[in-house]
Amino acid sequence: MASVRAKIFVNLPVLSIFFLLLLCLPSGGGQKKKENLLSEKVDQMMEWSSRRSVVRMNGDKFRRFVKAPPRNYSVIVMFTALQPQRQCSVCRQANEEYQVLANSWRYSSAFSNKLFFTVVDYDEGADVFQQLNMNSAPTFMHFPAKGKPKRADTFDLQRIGFASEQLAKWIADRTDVQIRVFRPPNYSGTIALALLVSLVGGLLYLRRNNLEFIYNKTGWAMAALCVVFAMTSGQMWNHIRGPPYAHKNPQNGQVSYIHGSSQAQFVAESHIILLLNAAITMGMVLLNEAATSKGDVGKRRIICLVGLGLVVFFFSFLLSIFRSKYHGYPYSFLIK
Repeated sequence: MASVRAKIFVNLPVLSIFFLLLLCLPSGGGQKKKENLLSEKVDQMMEWSSRRSVVRMNGDKFRRFVKAPPRNYSVIVMFTALQPQRQCSVCRQANEEYQVLANSWRYSSAFSNKLFFTVVDYDEGADVFQQLNMNSAPTFMHFPAKGKPKRADTFDLQRIGFASEQLAKWIADRTDVQIRVFRPPNYSGTIALALLVSLVGGLLYLRRNNLEFIYNKTGWAMAALCVVFAMTSGQMWNHIRGPPYAHKNPQNGQVSYIHGSSQAQFVAESHIILLLNAAITMGMVLLNEAATSKGDVGKRRIICLVGLGLVVFFFSFLLSIFRSKYHGYPYSFLIK
């Protein structure tokens, strides 16, 4: 009996080691399988990226390479609707900026397998839009290498715009990957400036014997007003932020030309504000003309009424736009 007990106690360490080996063998095999799967996914993403800077994905590819583990790389996804029947002009503009950014990363010396750019089109991955409860396009999202996307991993397109530089800054905040944006050369500005200089030079040459028009106060006043209208309507903000021209709701097709927030605007909104300011200014000019001219009283009265109507109506319209953007603003005039 004592010998049997001794054998049991002697074999206990051996049995413990045996069971530990049994437990470790499946775990090691699973880890190896996980590493092989990760390597296959990374190799496949690198192969696709070598062909195209932006990898197109459908629902199956999205779930396998973006959502499903294992994954040690970050993915930037643009959800869009580029098919012509969708009539999403903003999507095409955002796609151009996205391509510039992806090409800048693909052909930079810092390019690695830690970050990939992909796109999911609504007509190729409608199930992905439904899965993410997404009802607008374009939308940019960052899917981190570990964990689930947070609120900050969705790019604030409405407030910041979709310029490549703004996207690169957002990516740097989310991934610590610095991307220097390289844009293809654009000579349209240089050509336009050369044409303008040529036009002015030709005009001065043709009128070289009579340059009194240079001292025309009305002409200089009109030029100054054009600059003021452009600046006060937000054209410089558009140039810096690169907002979309307008926004089309993919659900009902409704197009919005006025942004609902005071922190952003559309390009079309700038044009509307410019025209409203111009109309108000025209009204003020007519009022001044009616007050200072010495012509027929009836004609001056008509000019005064037209000027007053322009100022009242278009200022009321301008105030209503201001009120719609600054929620809670209590004042309105004629138009709410």
